[in-house]
Amino acid sequence: MKISGADILINCLLEQGVDTIFGYPGGSVLDIYDALYRNGKINHILTAHEQGAAHAADGYARVTGKVGVCFATSGPGATNLVTGIATAYMDSIPMVAVTGNVGLNNLGRDSFQEVDIAGITMPITKHNFIVKDVSELADVIRRAFYIANSGRKGPVLIDILKNVQTAVYDYEPAKPLPLKPYETPHSKIEEAAEIINQSKKPLLMVGGGAAASDATPHLIKLAKKLNAPVTYTLMGKGVIPDGEKYNLGMLGMHGTVAAAKALIESDCIVALGTRFSDRVALNRDLFANGKKVVHVDIDNAEFNKNVAVTLSVLADVSACAKALIPLVENKDEKWLESAICAAQPNDGGNCRAYEILRTAAKLAPAGSPLITDVGQHQMWTAQAYPLESPRRFCSSGGLGTMGYGMGAAIGAAFGSGKPCVLVTGDGCFNMNLNELSTAVTEGVPLVILLMNNGVLGMVRQWQKIFYDRRFSQTTLKKKTDYVKFAESFGAKGILLSENDDVESKLKEAFDYAVKNCAPVLVDCRISGDDNVLPMIKPGAAYETQLKKMED
Repeated sequence: MKISGADILINCLLEQGVDTIFGYPGGSVLDIYDALYRNGKINHILTAHEQGAAHAADGYARVTGKVGVCFATSGPGATNLVTGIATAYMDSIPMVAVTGNVGLNNLGRDSFQEVDIAGITMPITKHNFIVKDVSELADVIRRAFYIANSGRKGPVLIDILKNVQTAVYDYEPAKPLPLKPYETPHSKIEEAAEIINQSKKPLLMVGGGAAASDATPHLIKLAKKLNAPVTYTLMGKGVIPDGEKYNLGMLGMHGTVAAAKALIESDCIVALGTRFSDRVALNRDLFANGKKVVHVDIDNAEFNKNVAVTLSVLADVSACAKALIPLVENKDEKWLESAICAAQPNDGGNCRAYEILRTAAKLAPAGSPLITDVGQHQMWTAQAYPLESPRRFCSSGGLGTMGYGMGAAIGAAFGSGKPCVLVTGDGCFNMNLNELSTAVTEGVPLVILLMNNGVLGMVRQWQKIFYDRRFSQTTLKKKTDYVKFAESFGAKGILLSENDDVESKLKEAFDYAVKNCAPVLVDCRISGDDNVLPMIKPGAAYETQLKKMED
């Protein structure tokens, strides 16, 4: 069957099970959008900006486990995707970004809206392709989806020249390339079990790789078999239910006291799908000093990169955890009980954000995805908003992308088919507020909790602690009335002042969002002096911070 390259693209996307695309049209992708229109089988969400499309594809992928897809035209359209692609790359999120480019005859001539997007994105993609010949197109698309969703997942870019979109070629339907499971030698699993069995105080440390492999049921069984406490990184939130007694909460710079104490007292760290980033390891030389470390990861490049480990196991986290369960031995419950006793909820002192977040968690419809932007509100949310199931949490962990939230929330809503909760700050929201128009147009049931403190909270907190309170350019002087702004876009706006009843205001917000299938922005007024605590100084040891807290 001879069809155009643009039609080949759409047909291959359907082969891969793509049902939703986020994007923005332009001159170099007109043929692709025409094919999309004529085909009519894929839902396309027109975002306000290409960066929002990339973040939406990211949010869609996180909640579904499928590959997120975004479209953009050449030049500025393509470069506007870059931050979203980098965000997905840092957090190992499967995404395929499709861009158009000038025709082969104009390539390399500084043509209108021409840019080397493949060269630009090379360091932030698993792989990228420039398709110059229509005969290569179908194979490239199929390989791109395989690469994005296999092994350590990540984004792939396909740059399709204009002449390829219009050229005609034979198209033969094909099934998606099957994903090959990692074959981990059983001897490695047995060696890991032996190290764990020799320990007296094992600690399970869960990261984003555990979320990507859908390891929750096996990890819960493993923790119960071992009577071992569990902690998680930011990217691992939700993998172990926050209501589970084994769960000590988040580990890291702003993690719980219980998780930090368990780390210090443990004699064996079983790290599952985590890369020991600087926000978790802090002082890489002291992090696991004197302890055994079993590191399970699907990416060989992560072993001994940040922290020296006793045993590295190249494996899918879910498969490895399942294989370990019959091999590990029960531990004395005294270790678990002592770790649980140290787990106390962070009341946040006078920080009102905790009350807002806990109330929102109580009122949100069951299964609602939780999305955050980046900053103090992100850490407050990780600390205070309980999640009871995986694939409900979307947050930019590795890149720390302010402006991530609105796009990701739209993608998460379409991926899950459920109302969503977005926690953002006034600094972040000003970077992505244009996507509120998308949420209104598409009828997205979304409650936006805008933590409005008039400052860039996290940066200001660092200035307060490490820069002798020299608040350089962190006090926002915006005159924006966010309630009126929301209403001008067609959303509902609600003001939650410092004297208002939190529950009644948030109940109004959730009731409206669900009933009307529409976004609601809640302008939550909080103090600019509220801090995220506990906090460990960068590069410090966990012991040092705990002593300061106790003092």
